[in-house]
Amino acid sequence: MSKERNELKSIGYEIFIGILSILSIVNLVLLYAAQDESLDTVLRAMNALFSMIFVADFLFRIFTAPSAGAYFFKHFGWADLLASVPLAQFKILRVFRLARVYRLLRDVGIHTVGRALLKDRAGSSLYILLIMGIFVLEFGSLAVLSVEQNAPGANITSASDSLWYTIVTISTVGYGDQYPVTDAGRMIGTGIIVVGVGIFGTFTGYLANFFLAPKKKDSAPPVKAADTSPATVERLRLSLEESEAKLAEIRKLLAGPTQ
Repeated sequence: MSKERNELKSIGYEIFIGILSILSIVNLVLLYAAQDESLDTVLRAMNALFSMIFVADFLFRIFTAPSAGAYFFKHFGWADLLASVPLAQFKILRVFRLARVYRLLRDVGIHTVGRALLKDRAGSSLYILLIMGIFVLEFGSLAVLSVEQNAPGANITSASDSLWYTIVTISTVGYGDQYPVTDAGRMIGTGIIVVGVGIFGTFTGYLANFFLAPKKKDSAPPVKAADTSPATVERLRLSLEESEAKLAEIRKLLAGPTQ
């Protein structure tokens, strides 16, 4: 019997990695298409983050796969490893991750995907908020920079400033060294704060559920169905007749001789 492909993880996790792969490929296209220094800085920072996530994903898969060699050579683990390298020439190999997610969703079906995500609500919520956090980190930084860099008295004037502001805001630290001075920038900052609170609140609840939830008890062994074949029924009938005959003899002995 062939070993199960254990490098495939939960449905929520695979969708999470698939969305990150799509975003990383889009960033790669934007990096070559757009000629803007601030955009380049943000996209390169995000690609560095994606590379770290994909390296962790590769290590997670290869150490939990039933056969590391089969995963690496047969199931495109080598492509996962090369796609994790922070070099633009290899990032296109992230399409292999998309192909894996597509095959998984095609095999299990959309209804099974929905049921699996609803069943693991804590994990699904965490993945959704992590994706939102990554989107906010990238597009929030770009949005804050676009409305703040030319405003009078602005202190967020570069891509590094906007990235730093978004990171400290989404982490709910808020040093106060960088802050928006425009109304639009403050509205964007409010959204970043809300997402950050949601991420850390959900993460705290997920850890509490993981460590404190009671373990599921093993279910009772299934009861075997009664054998109702004709041969079995006939054996039971004969045994019953023998028992009745012996019982009749015992009754005669107990009754004693007739007067």
